[in-house]
Amino acid sequence: MKIYITAATGFIGSNLTKRLIEEGNTVHALIRNPAKSKKINFENVIFKNGDLLNSDSLYQGMKGCEEVYHLAAFARPWAKQRDTYYKINVQGTLNVLLAAIKAGVRKVVITSTAGVLGPSEKDLVTENSGSNSLPFTGYEKSKIIMEEKVWQLPKKQTQVVIVLPSRLYGPGELTVSNSVTKLIKLYNKGLWRLIPGDGKSIGNYVFITDVLDGLILAMKKGRSGERYIIGGQNLTYNEFFETLGKVIGKSRFMIKIPLKIIMFISGIQLYLAELTGKPPVITPVWVKKYCHSWAISSNKAKNELGYQITPIHEGINKTMEWLKDE
Repeated sequence: MKIYITAATGFIGSNLTKRLIEEGNTVHALIRNPAKSKKINFENVIFKNGDLLNSDSLYQGMKGCEEVYHLAAFARPWAKQRDTYYKINVQGTLNVLLAAIKAGVRKVVITSTAGVLGPSEKDLVTENSGSNSLPFTGYEKSKIIMEEKVWQLPKKQTQVVIVLPSRLYGPGELTVSNSVTKLIKLYNKGLWRLIPGDGKSIGNYVFITDVLDGLILAMKKGRSGERYIIGGQNLTYNEFFETLGKVIGKSRFMIKIPLKIIMFISGIQLYLAELTGKPPVITPVWVKKYCHSWAISSNKAKNELGYQITPIHEGINKTMEWLKDE
């Protein structure tokens, strides 16, 4: 089968490309930077030059494909141009979908984020929780708009499913999308000892292999017009670092930093970014986001797709095995 993938050289995309090739498929990989294509230079990968903002290039790359995985997005904490999130995450996605419809693609799986559902208060967040009415970041806001516009678009014969991953970790390039693995690496070396606030805020951590499984299951079994949370385990920061210490056998003394201090530091970073154009590590809106709880449920994906979750200790152990060779 011929399958088209955007962001095929990214953290998720490179792993997904490898998996699909191993399953006997031919992958049409959208490429903007030829230098990055080396990481997926496998047999049966056909590189297709293109850009999310160039609809014709997308259409040309998709011709003859039955399935499309749209993974590309701008997920960095700051953008020099204010409209970058909208252009890439909203217009870029619509361009991909319109090209897929024109090319007669059978099904498109679009990757969004569990962040569009908003933080959890008393109960676990599900697909039925709606959309976050007050998104913290430009990234989440753009993804919410994207989803709204996708569902409004006439699809003709092309099926569309949206998946919502949570915080990813696991073997793969240490990019912005794989920041949890970077954190694991730093903790192992004794270079990370900080916990935001009181450490009681909850996050959901999903292993990369589970995300790949979720994407492929959504393509095979996902109902058109539906979205599925692809998550892992819900853990507080305290629980995450406690588990991390137990798995790697190195229990570190952790320092809990008050929110006010983190906000002050991130505020300085944002100011310098606006002044110099150099991207900050984090901004105040992202700090606020991570100081809320994001406990989610993947039961819909489990029940409808047969999705399964890798236990956090098992996922960390596999990640550490991979990091040994890095």
